[in-house]
Amino acid sequence: MNIVFTIMILASLIMLVVVAPESAFSIMISGANNALTLAFTLIAIYAIWLSILSLMDGIGLNKALNKLFRPLTKRLFKGESDLALEYITLNFSANLLGMGGAATPLGIKAMETMQDGSQKATDNMILFMVINSTSIQLIPATIIGLRASAGSNAPSDIILPSLLATLISTVTGVILAKVCALIARKKGKVEKVEPPKPLFIPTGERKKI
Repeated sequence: MNIVFTIMILASLIMLVVVAPESAFSIMISGANNALTLAFTLIAIYAIWLSILSLMDGIGLNKALNKLFRPLTKRLFKGESDLALEYITLNFSANLLGMGGAATPLGIKAMETMQDGSQKATDNMILFMVINSTSIQLIPATIIGLRASAGSNAPSDIILPSLLATLISTVTGVILAKVCALIARKKGKVEKVEPPKPLFIPTGERKKI
């Protein structure tokens, strides 16, 4: 990825110098300024929500959420340990509140706990990745913060469309992941079946028998 981004930056700079050399310096300064503004905006958003997560942990709300989501996570991620289910639940809770940055370390912990010792991703790990990619969001905090920093008059108007879109994508992703896992398991069973023995045994083979 570093090579890809380096090529993109160099290509952009070359095109900028060729097309508008007189404004190249001012555009670079403006881009750096916008990048810093965006970074500080996101830092403020995540600082607030990470503090809320710490408070939730301090008052035991995480355990309550774990109990609330336990029937669902146990049904979706069959055979996983209690520790893995706890990390999965906390990850889902952070994503529901739109805190992708806070959900990432919890997701990594969940993945580490779900490993079965092989070098391949299990069905549960794939399903977890799909749910994280679609991620239902009750409060898209990051998007609301970006809309507010961009001067939107109603930055929270995104809540309902975001909830509907992520709900549909998550349900669709879970169904497809389960179907693909079922097909893969059936295919694996078929490949493991031993071929039937030949009805006709050659004369030479009969002597060996």
